Amino acid sequence: MITSVLVANRGEIACRIFRTCRELGIRTVAVHSDPDATALHTRVADTAVRLPGAAPADTYLRADLIVKAAVASGADAVHPGYGFLSENADFARAVLDAGLVWIGPPPAAIEAMASKMRAKQLMGIAPLADVTPADLPVLVKAAAGGGGRGMRIVRRLEDLDSALSSARAEAASAFGDGEVFVEPYVEDGRHVEVQLLADTHGTVWALGTRDCSLQRRHQKVIEEAPAPGLSDELIEELHDLAVRAARAVDYVGAGTVEFLVADGRAHFLEMNTRLQVEHPVTEAVFDVDLVAEQIRIAEGAALPDEPPRARGHAIEARLYAEDPARDWTPQTGTLHQLSVPASVRLDTGYEDGDLIPVHYDPMLAKVVAYAPTRAEAVRKLAGALERARIHGPVTNRDLLLNSLRHKEFTTARMDTGFYDRHLPELMEPAADLLAPLAAALSDAVGRSRFGGFRNLPSAPQTKRYEMAGEEHEVRYRHTRNGLEADGVRVLHADASGVVLEVEGVQRKFEVKRYGDQVYVGGMALKSLPRFPDPTAQLAPGSLLAPTPGTVVRVADGLGEGSAVEAGQPLLWLEAMKMEHKITAPHAGTLSELNAVVGQQVTVGSLLAVVEPA
Repeated sequence: MITSVLVANRGEIACRIFRTCRELGIRTVAVHSDPDATALHTRVADTAVRLPGAAPADTYLRADLIVKAAVASGADAVHPGYGFLSENADFARAVLDAGLVWIGPPPAAIEAMASKMRAKQLMGIAPLADVTPADLPVLVKAAAGGGGRGMRIVRRLEDLDSALSSARAEAASAFGDGEVFVEPYVEDGRHVEVQLLADTHGTVWALGTRDCSLQRRHQKVIEEAPAPGLSDELIEELHDLAVRAARAVDYVGAGTVEFLVADGRAHFLEMNTRLQVEHPVTEAVFDVDLVAEQIRIAEGAALPDEPPRARGHAIEARLYAEDPARDWTPQTGTLHQLSVPASVRLDTGYEDGDLIPVHYDPMLAKVVAYAPTRAEAVRKLAGALERARIHGPVTNRDLLLNSLRHKEFTTARMDTGFYDRHLPELMEPAADLLAPLAAALSDAVGRSRFGGFRNLPSAPQTKRYEMAGEEHEVRYRHTRNGLEADGVRVLHADASGVVLEVEGVQRKFEVKRYGDQVYVGGMALKSLPRFPDPTAQLAPGSLLAPTPGTVVRVADGLGEGSAVEAGQPLLWLEAMKMEHKITAPHAGTLSELNAVVGQQVTVGSLLAVVEPA
């Protein structure tokens, strides 16, 4: 029997595995980088082992250090979670060679399927060797890993070399393996996958389907189980193909086979030899704990001949610290508050007051809703996200909420082109125009030492806020009876909340402050100074860092005095395991280049200046 498990991962998935281990009475061991020394997964584990350094390549990708940590901590088993080393056959062998239990598939199965290129060959599908105009569009794809990293769509042949270089660099950084391949790109298909669970006695379960079509940068955003609208014949075909893939490599444990479905046909994508981020929707529908089953299988237990029956519907939304309006730029900083209604499941690696680091994936949490029907699950999840309190860096919450309520999603007519078609409208925040007034009234009461009493009528007070990218000015005044605002009756106001009445309808507003950042319910506002301070003017064509990160590449031959074209790539930043390309805003001359490979930059750092032609 397993008595102690080290999780070779961080954040949300480590916390989620620890939760099951505690329920099973298993001792837990965390590993952590220096930025994660006080992270939630480190705090909740029974034991924690330091991996010196910050970058994944120096810490969470160091198989030797992790095996050493497992042995030193007295763990008798290792669970890889997902990402990092979860699909690394050499790591699995190192764990087994150290005399530890590996909670995952056999190394040979990982090896056969971990390379997406070799997996396709195993399924009788060959990648493209020589790309011609007739093959376009194509997809450049990392052979290892997942999560959309190391993937590029190429629609013009002249962009292929750049896409290959960029994908290799990103894949090497994220997975320690820069191998990539090219395959045909299926436009606007549905991304459907099958959850597998296999034991060492020859039983393989196909635990239904999931739809993961809503993606940005090939990274899944909203997932659900079962995949809606599939025919019984197609579901049977998907299950058969998935089980065939598992049996072809003598698979053991939890795994997922992914497909693109277009025109009623299934196109094999890959097999992920690990637990998926979206596994909670399958758990909800089948009433099973996949992590517990992984542990039992690793202990040699047999699965029943037949899997449990599915019932109901579950939907998961991934909450990211990123700004969709600014090319999905990752955000860092302090997460002051993260709370959702108890009616939904929250899997997270953060607690109130935690710092979101720059070195890792920007996912804050997964919010999961289960209900008897799809429509009820959609409503439940949307309602929970609307009521959630997420105070801190910018997130994709508004995008998630608008996606769930979009007609194309509610009627289950979405595909992988959903965000390409609808992104601008989906980024519109649900701004409440009374929020700035509530913030101003709360602030006025919180700062006042004399209450609302005045011998003479006071002049109107003004306050300015930035909300949803727009500036709002509100007016109010102090009277003998308290605070007043035109067209609004102030029923109550204090530092933590305001109650207003508009045309006979009462509105309650919860107010919280963190410096100049104000949150009215779930709406973020920034308090603006009455008289803005003069600021230094930047030269035209100044390129500022959109996110904290590391300069990983500068375009070949680029230097001060170089002539550049509009849109020409100049340099690349890496932040939260993603590459961000910085391009010339217009044609001109590179008059200043401050970026050096390996340099750490903060938000707003001046990287370069392109003088207009």
